[in-house]
Amino acid sequence: MKTRQLGNLQVPAIGYGAMVLSPGIYGDIDDTRAEAALKAALDGGATHVDTSDAYGVDGHNERLVGRAIKGRREEVVVATKFGLAIPEGEQSRSQPVGFAFGELRVNAEPRLVRRYAERSLRNLDTDVIDLYYAHYPDPGVPIEDTVGAMADLVRDGLIKHVGLSNVTAAQLRAAHAVHPVTAVQNEWSMWRPVDPGLLSAARDLGVGIVAWSPLGTGFLTGTVQSLSEGDFRHNAPRFSADNLAANNDRYAPIRSLAAQLGITPAQLALSWLLHQDEHVATIPGSRTPSHIEENLSAADLTLHPDTLARIDEALATFEVTGGTLL
Repeated sequence: MKTRQLGNLQVPAIGYGAMVLSPGIYGDIDDTRAEAALKAALDGGATHVDTSDAYGVDGHNERLVGRAIKGRREEVVVATKFGLAIPEGEQSRSQPVGFAFGELRVNAEPRLVRRYAERSLRNLDTDVIDLYYAHYPDPGVPIEDTVGAMADLVRDGLIKHVGLSNVTAAQLRAAHAVHPVTAVQNEWSMWRPVDPGLLSAARDLGVGIVAWSPLGTGFLTGTVQSLSEGDFRHNAPRFSADNLAANNDRYAPIRSLAAQLGITPAQLALSWLLHQDEHVATIPGSRTPSHIEENLSAADLTLHPDTLARIDEALATFEVTGGTLL
């Protein structure tokens, strides 16, 4: 697997987003199937595994990852996040989102950061977290204060690298002034451009970008015609029946281009993203080993400048209907 540099942390160009492995995200799944998917990802070279204490009930996703990496911990970059799985009895603040449920509840107060980390360490059954993210900025807490508490975790050896997720350029710059930020994780794909100001700030500061939802929550695979019962994407406006049909029609030129190139739409979407910046890494998630293998092979693709120009031309007319999470 080719690698990318996030600050001073080296990761595979394509890692693995483990959120899909908890029930209630894309419908039901059992741990046996989930662990098989994780094994396929690790065996394929996707040794940058991304999770969160908020994925699944009571740390389910972190515990799943912890079991998968047992016996091969040294080869894996473990990333997790905090701030949404708020301890009972603690207050929370609203983070508005574009999905049907309208908001997430956040608490990233400095006094809780160590408590979050210690819980994740137990769930993951490890001594240190390689890359630790504040999952969302807390509207009631300056980002500098949250990162100051994360810096204490670095000093004490609980985490190796500080990350931020879903932040603005100004928040990244303010945080980086307190402690070096290794990576910023934001949504970025063919149907959700990255904020140019955030990309510029990351480049200025030497911060890597981890693109979450690089396949547009599965849409960019070109295979999503409808959603099953219990699929989390029913909350996403872009996946309503009318919007999904319209978006699939508009995505047809990209699917056609992938066919001309002899690759899948997912491979084209991932390769295109990796061509956008030398310090971007992606974390697609899948439950199916064959799809995981397909995704990972995109790291070896080189797109000709003419192909990239054709993609940009097609994307310029690909007007997506409906919002995403943020």
